[in-house]
Parts: sequence; structure tokens; C-alpha cells
Amino acid sequence: MPVVLSVIGQKGGVGKSTLARAISVVATQGDLRVRLVDLDIGQQTSVRWSTTRASMRAKHPVDAQAFSSVRDALAQAEDFDLVVVDTPGHLSPETFEVARASDLIILPTGTSSDDLHPVTLLLYELEQIGIPKDRLFVALCRILDPKEERWARHYLDTTGFEALEGSLPERLGYRRAHNRGKSVTETNELALNERANQLMASVLKRVLRHVRRANGVYSSR
Repeated sequence: MPVVLSVIGQKGGVGKSTLARAISVVATQGDLRVRLVDLDIGQQTSVRWSTTRASMRAKHPVDAQAFSSVRDALAQAEDFDLVVVDTPGHLSPETFEVARASDLIILPTGTSSDDLHPVTLLLYELEQIGIPKDRLFVALCRILDPKEERWARHYLDTTGFEALEGSLPERLGYRRAHNRGKSVTETNELALNERANQLMASVLKRVLRHVRRANGVYSSR
């Protein structure tokens, strides 16, 4: 069975699809067999992004498919090493089904209190339904300055949940990359790529850690 990594957000516009696409690209570049699952069957933005990527003849195409449920998606995922689940920008009962089916869960968030408070409540809710804390990670996105990021990390430390190393600033270059079917690690600006790659390395480190534990210590699903 593949490792299942889901990206969950309590609202849209916090970097959910951005992270899902970037993780898929970096993992594909690392020769993993990756499927990007788009659960927003209405909009299918990640599927359209993947189609754009293919039309631009990207060196590493991403297999993206839309499904109405995570159960249907995983039923067709046996041939993959990693399944990245991009969820809709709102909470629903399906959100918690995705969480239960996932080995790792990333929750992107901005750094204002209006962003951090609801994501913390969602983290507690996921823990209450039985998701182990060591599978839950927060990714800081849309950062405007270092002070803002430090404050957000301090806030999360007080909740007992882990923020991934690295962060994504709010930059036009990332949006332009998406418009060309690229990820935030593939912009025309080296500094932006390095910033995104730091966050991606943090994610993939947890993926590999999970794989080692699953193979050598216990089965997580």
C-alpha cells in the first residue's frame, strides 16, 4: 500500500493545493510513483494544473485524478508509492474520512490569529477522533515577514503541535509558476525555490520516517 499524505484546510486560500502540488512534484523528481488526488470534484483545480503541466512538457509530469471520495481514490492507488490528497477548501464529514485514511496530515495556515485559532481547533478535533499527534503537522504559508513567522511558531509551540521547518512567503512568483503548471519549487527565482525546497525537505523527511517505521517497526494502517 502507498503512503497516504493528505493536505487539509479548514478554509480555502491558505496554501493547501500549493503544498499538495509541490509535494507531488518533489516526490516525482525523487523517482517515487506519485498520484495527486483532487477531492474537489466540482472545481478540479489540481487536475487542471496537472493538465497544464503536461501541455508545457514538464520534465516530471504529475499524475492527478479527481475522485468523489478518498475510498474510491485509494481503491485505485495500489501501484503508487505516495498518494497526495488535495482536499476541498472546507470541512465536511469526508474531511475526517480522509484523515482516518492518512498516514500523514499537513494543515497549511497563515500566521494571523484568524488563521491559527481555527487550525488549532481542527488539530484538537483530529486528535480527538483518534489521529495520533505525530501524524499531524502544520505548514506556515503566506508569510509576510520573519517576525510574523516567529510569532506563529511560538503560538503553535504552546498548543503542543509541530510546525514544519521552512515556510512559504507571499510572493507573486509562486502564483506565476502555478499558472504555467509548475510548483513553488520551480519558479524563475532561485531564492523562492530554495525557500520552498526547505519546506518540501521537511515534509519528505516525515514521509521517509513513516516508511521506515512502517517497514521496520509497525504497520500504521
